[in-house]
Amino acid sequence: MEQIPVLKLGEFLLVSIQVELHDELVLNLQDDLTSRIERTRAKGVLIDISALEIVDSFIGRTLGHIAAMARVMDATTVLVGMRPAVAITLVELGMSLNGIRTALDVDKGMALLRKSLDDEGDASSLP
Repeated sequence: MEQIPVLKLGEFLLVSIQVELHDELVLNLQDDLTSRIERTRAKGVLIDISALEIVDSFIGRTLGHIAAMARVMDATTVLVGMRPAVAITLVELGMSLNGIRTALDVDKGMALLRKSLDDEGDASSLP
């Protein structure tokens, strides 16, 4: 069974998709990621799609579902590396990636995850 590697970096999980996604593979990723969030208690998930040429409506919806599941499990999701053609396609399909924050590259995405973790820490210290 084909799998996309999920790497743990501190309190975050990093997913770098380097192959074209098909329906079964993206569903396997969804299952694997939710299991890893539970096992590692990750606070954030960074998904790098810079190698993807095409994101169809099913893959887009599944990425949204991954973000929603992560949010319920107390983890923030950031999607990075979206090519202009992919963004155009998603907009033309009428899709919005609710619950997924975006950044241009991995460095900016990690900064966004760190900031969300810091913001959460600040909010929890309020009386």
